Amino acid sequence: MNLKEIREILELLKGSDVSEFELGRGDTMLKLRRGPANAPALPPPAPPAPAAPARAAVEPPAAASVPAKPTYKEIVSPIVGTFYRAPAPDAAPFVEVGTRVVKGQVLCIVEAMKIMNQIESDTTGTIAAIIVENAQPVAYGQALFHVTPEEGQAA
Repeated sequence: MNLKEIREILELLKGSDVSEFELGRGDTMLKLRRGPANAPALPPPAPPAPAAPARAAVEPPAAASVPAKPTYKEIVSPIVGTFYRAPAPDAAPFVEVGTRVVKGQVLCIVEAMKIMNQIESDTTGTIAAIIVENAQPVAYGQALFHVTPEEGQAA
């Protein structure tokens, strides 16, 4: 590797957002690492806080709080894809917040590889929240809806 090749590599990297680059050729190794541009100087350390006066009596620790069990059932995406609230761009959404749904009812579509996958409710209840905006990408296991189950349905 000669100086001309290294300069060409530097020119190519100058216009990109690559932060680290490694190239090995024979017994020569070139490693480039770009730091943050114009990194701000670190502010001087803050003066130590004044010591709090010692308390005469020690308070007992608060009882460990047990997180409350959610009152809703989370409907999650079974696949990676694009979330759609309606069957077509000009159609009404499958559900709105406050809509009563039954187990097996279609709530939305997740498009994956040009295949429209209908996502159904796995509980009977009321839509409490729609977590994802229309036409946004979703990940496997990502929450799509919160459904408040009806009496007798597990949350």
